[in-house]
Formats: sequence, C-alpha cells, structure tokens
Amino acid sequence: MFDYETLRFIWWMLVGALLMGFAITDGMDMGVGSLLPFVARTDTERRIAINTIGPHWDGNQVWFITAGGALFAAWPAVYAAAFSGFYMAMLLVLFALFFRPVGFDYRSKIENPTWRNIWDWGLFAGGAIPALIFGVAFGNLLQGVPFYLDDLLRSHYQGSLLTALLPLLNPFALLAGVISLTMLVVHGAVWLQLRTADPVAARARGIAMGLAPLVTIAFAAAGVWLWFGVDGYRIVSAPPHGAFPNPLAKQVVRDAHAWFDIYRRMPVALIAPALGLCGPLATALLAKAGRPGLAFVTSALGMVGVIGSAGLSMFPFVMPSSIDLKSSLTIWDAASSHLTLTVMFWAVVILLPMVLAYTVWCYARMWGKVTAAEIESRSHSAY
Repeated sequence: MFDYETLRFIWWMLVGALLMGFAITDGMDMGVGSLLPFVARTDTERRIAINTIGPHWDGNQVWFITAGGALFAAWPAVYAAAFSGFYMAMLLVLFALFFRPVGFDYRSKIENPTWRNIWDWGLFAGGAIPALIFGVAFGNLLQGVPFYLDDLLRSHYQGSLLTALLPLLNPFALLAGVISLTMLVVHGAVWLQLRTADPVAARARGIAMGLAPLVTIAFAAAGVWLWFGVDGYRIVSAPPHGAFPNPLAKQVVRDAHAWFDIYRRMPVALIAPALGLCGPLATALLAKAGRPGLAFVTSALGMVGVIGSAGLSMFPFVMPSSIDLKSSLTIWDAASSHLTLTVMFWAVVILLPMVLAYTVWCYARMWGKVTAAEIESRSHSAY
C-alpha cells in the first residue's frame, strides 16, 4: 500500500505520537508522584492524591512500553545504539520505576506513619527521576551521542560502562531535564486540581500557577542556547530515501543553526514551538481562573509542542553521532525492512484505536473528584 520511503516517514510520526501519548498519560502520573510529599500533608490527603491515579497508572504506562516496542520494530539500529549508550541512565529509570507498583500496592498495608512516609518518597522518586532522565536523554540527542558504527554496523561508544552516566549530565542536557520535569509536574498539578477538593486542590493550583511559566522560560532558554551554543546536523549527500538502509553511505556536516533548518523550509512547523511556549502560560492562567479541565488540555498541548519541537528540529536524524558524523542514524537509514514496517503498520491501525477507546472508557468510568469521605470509607489496604 505504501512505498518504503512513505512507510519510514509514517513510522517517524507514529513513534512521535506514542511518545506524546506517554507524556500526556503516564506523565500525569509521574507529575502526581513528584508532588505527593509536598501537595498532600496528611495521610488522608496523600491517599486522596494517590487514588486520582492509582486505578489507571499501570494502563498509562503501557504507552511507554508500546513506544519502546515501536522503537525496536521501526528502528532496530537506534534501539540497539540508544539502549547501549544510555544503559546506566535506563537502569536508573528502571530502578526508580520499581517504586511505583510496589509503592501503590504496599503503602497502605501497614498503618504506620514511617512505613507510609518511606513509600511516599519512593513514589516521588518513581515520578521525578524518570521525568528528569527522559529530558536529559533528549538534551543529549540534540548535542550528539559519542558513538560510531564499524564496517559491520555495530555501534561502539567512547568511555566505559561505569562512567557512561556522567557525560550525559552536561548543562544543556540538565536544562532539558528541568523542562521535562517541570512540565510533567505542572501536568500532574492540574490533574490534582481537577480531581480533588481543597486543600489539596488549592495547593496543586498554586504549584501549577507557579511552575507553568517556568516551563515556558526554560523552553525559551533552551531554544536560545540551541541557536547560539549547539551545532546542529545537516545531510549534504545520501542515497535515495527508498534505497536499502546503510547509515555509512551518507555525508553529514555540523553547522550552527542547522537544527532550525526545518522552520525556514516549512514555516508551518513553527506551530510546535509556539505551542511549547504558549501552552504552559495558558495553563497557568486557566489554573488561576479555576478551570483545571481546560488547563489540563493546554498543558497537554504544551507537551505536544515541546516534544514536537525536538522531533522536528532533529528531522530526519534520530540519533546523531558526535564523534563520527556519518554514523548518525536517521529515519531513512536505521529503519526495519519494508515488510516489517508494513506488518507493524497494520497492527497499529487495528490495535491503537482499541487502546485509545479503552483509555477513554477508563477515564470516563472513574471521573469525578476523590474526596476524604470516599477515602475514609474504603479499606486501608486500598492505596
């Protein structure tokens, strides 16, 4: 139905959509977890906050698993290179995520303040650490990753496994991590404002109003830094897009402002950074006006803008190399076979609407505010 070039572009859009879906759904859970020790001050208040996400957090995490599976299916070379180079960072994310299922299930098993406080901080770590690391990873992709491909297309990294995490924590990447963490915290805050009553909702409202403008400021600062301080990548020659994938067959140069080429060629792409800048500001205003439902929508649109800006700026690169430019992986030369992309495309066409319908049904079924009276009427073993 589709030629090879079109399928590779379609899969670039699908992977981006899955990452955005993960940020909007599970990012909300991470934001609530990051806020838990601060927005809720009593055990009942914390149980209220947890019960706004407890019934569906694991379903939201399916977006993360699906995005990883799609990355493996569409770009196996990127999957292999990324999970090798970011191995320590991914382990840190994995260990932090361990706290979520255990924390949700075991927090209320024992009526002991110390026990519950430990799990509350565990849920904080399970939300804040992945949110920060995901942003740091994107920041490093924009700067280039220190790997190269040999003649057999095997990836090799500079440095050792034990020191692999430290170079990732550079200033620009940390700024990207701050953007990721703050926008997910804001998203979680407007969710709490929507699903809870005062005093939790009032505290969440204040956090959303205070942090949302910071997302815009940090995103704008990252754009300025990218313009003045980070060289982008540009392909100067490459085989036809429909040709057999071979990353080493192209010629790549680094150039100032190259990450902004797409906005000059396609001004319509400016919609993404505009959403990234305006979405958080609209979220702050709507949260202040007591419209958390609309604030949740504008927060989601802001995240779409931030993630979309990163993807559009790097297009067609997926994983640039900082030490061997021609080893940089793009959507054209890191893709699976035509048959694999076709089969997986039809799997997505059939299954993704089912997943979306189930997600909408779950949220509709559990809609409404979580109150203290409702929490107190439940068994203490439930969240």
